[in-house]
Amino acid sequence: MTRVGIVAKPDAAEAEGAVARLAEWFSTRGIAVVLEKETASLVDRLSVAAVGRSELPAQVDLLIVLGGDGTLLSVARAVGDLGVPILGVNLGGLGFLTATTLDEMLAAVDALLAGRMTLEERMLLAVRVVRDGRRLAEYMALNDVVITKPSTGGLVNLAVSVEGQEATAYRADGLIVSTPTGSTAYSLSAGGPILFPTMDAIVLTPICSHTLTARPIVLPGAHRVEVTVLADQQVMLTVDGQVGCDLKARDAVEVRQAVARIRLARFPHAHFFSVLRTKLKWGER
Repeated sequence: MTRVGIVAKPDAAEAEGAVARLAEWFSTRGIAVVLEKETASLVDRLSVAAVGRSELPAQVDLLIVLGGDGTLLSVARAVGDLGVPILGVNLGGLGFLTATTLDEMLAAVDALLAGRMTLEERMLLAVRVVRDGRRLAEYMALNDVVITKPSTGGLVNLAVSVEGQEATAYRADGLIVSTPTGSTAYSLSAGGPILFPTMDAIVLTPICSHTLTARPIVLPGAHRVEVTVLADQQVMLTVDGQVGCDLKARDAVEVRQAVARIRLARFPHAHFFSVLRTKLKWGER
């Protein structure tokens, strides 16, 4: 490993100090550091290279993300199919993806360089919006794809097909199409199941469905899901809670398992159930 990229949440109180410590740590070991441009502005006294977030993954062997899950999600989409491993250090709140604490940061980096960290592969969703038979937009999602109204009031009318076969229809506040990684995010809040994050599966979770019989469903990861907007109403597509577009009647959102995988580094002892116990307070009264 010769080059490491660092991305930090700029408004996190500990970000500046953490970036400086990492830069010094890697410098003493002869490993070059490349900072994301906004991150570099936190430590402009350091003489290190800086590039845009979209360009960073192609120039490094490892990415260290300092922040919360939102910061890691944006970096993961930038990584795409490059396969660059990501180490997430939690400077935020809940932090399912950024499970390494700030106190563990340097020990985690040392363990990763020594081959003592586990690299978990997580599936991504490839998302395509089709309007009048033409491709309108394409996205990658690590957590979820959400189709909902941009404002309160009224229901969204959606038709869902799986592998080209009619599956169901929803009249609801919206629909979440989630990866196993995203099963502990918005989908969980909407009553969806928790899936082991390294599975290949897709979860459909309706948001406050008008039909009480509508329940979340888990599909094989290889299945193609198509969601069609039925009514002429304001509907929004949001990917990982960060990017997206407006939808119109008869627009189709095609969701399938992406070829690319995201590789997340973690300590071997920080397995999924220990994270659940810590983050969700399982077993506590």
